[in-house]
Amino acid sequence: MSLVKKIFLAFFIIVSANSSAQELNEKIPTRAALYSAIIPGAGQVYTKKYWKVAIIYAGLFSSAYYINESNDSYQFYKSTYLNRINGITTDEFQEMYSDSDLRTLTDHYRRNREVSALLFTLTYILNIVDASVNAHLFDYDVSEDLSLQIQPMYFSKENATGLSLSFNL
Repeated sequence: MSLVKKIFLAFFIIVSANSSAQELNEKIPTRAALYSAIIPGAGQVYTKKYWKVAIIYAGLFSSAYYINESNDSYQFYKSTYLNRINGITTDEFQEMYSDSDLRTLTDHYRRNREVSALLFTLTYILNIVDASVNAHLFDYDVSEDLSLQIQPMYFSKENATGLSLSFNL
């Protein structure tokens, strides 16, 4: 069994042991955030929001894919541009792109790589924040008798009409 598989197995055993040791409706926000920081999506599993795990991994994998693709294109166009600057003009883009076009393509893919890395980081951080907020709100009770009543009112002193808002909590 590989080391990564052992870490995942140990982590999920710890999560399940901690879940059964405490009250069923009590979730600790710090623990949820820590779980998500170690393994993205583990805090969502801890707070029983399983459907969010797929969204987190879709964001992380798509960002990682675009980081890799943009980096490959960036390195390719950069090396082609540098070869032209150094006098090697035997590339497949000789008839297609000028030196300034290659420079523009290099800058474009470098920027895409940086934006994809930023999105990867934001997805990872959002994963941690989401797990913590879910744990905070895990046992939040939404009562059935929540209501809002809107009624027209007449204020005789001001000789004006208005609306009365009544909240039942």
